[in-house]
Amino acid sequence: MTIQLTALRKDDARDLLAFETENRAYFERSVPGRGEAYYNPETFAVRHQALLDEQDRGEGYFYLIRDGEGAIIGRINAFDLDGDSCSVGYRVAEAHTGKGVAKEAMRQFLISLCEHGFRQVLAKTLADNIPSQRILQKNGFKKTGTGDEGGLLNGEYIVFMYFKRQLAPGIDA
Repeated sequence: MTIQLTALRKDDARDLLAFETENRAYFERSVPGRGEAYYNPETFAVRHQALLDEQDRGEGYFYLIRDGEGAIIGRINAFDLDGDSCSVGYRVAEAHTGKGVAKEAMRQFLISLCEHGFRQVLAKTLADNIPSQRILQKNGFKKTGTGDEGGLLNGEYIVFMYFKRQLAPGIDA
């Protein structure tokens, strides 16, 4: 499947809210929910603008994963920027899992992050999210540990696995 990454824009808000709403139940099975207010169009618009402002200030990189026809099928972000280090997170629509979308999006994103001068990329997954761990490992991430950050997800304590990837100029992930 051909995908492309596009930087988050103001006019993406409506389609992005539809994507998040359509995949809410799927996402909330494997990551903590964002709360009911997140899906309110007015609240979503405010949060969307906050991400755009953060991106404009160079404090984060927020991208949409699009299919060959331009439809949003996922998100991938860099946040907690600290010098040449950042953290990444991503999510792919349920209908597009198992098709190599996340692996290819991460590959493309790592190249972009390297071009922006990042040399270390951090990530975390829930301990039982084996598919996400495989995507990170296939993109060169190494497991660095586990941790209990507290909180519950579906009645279970949240335990994360932490990963790190070193980048070098000219990366071809």
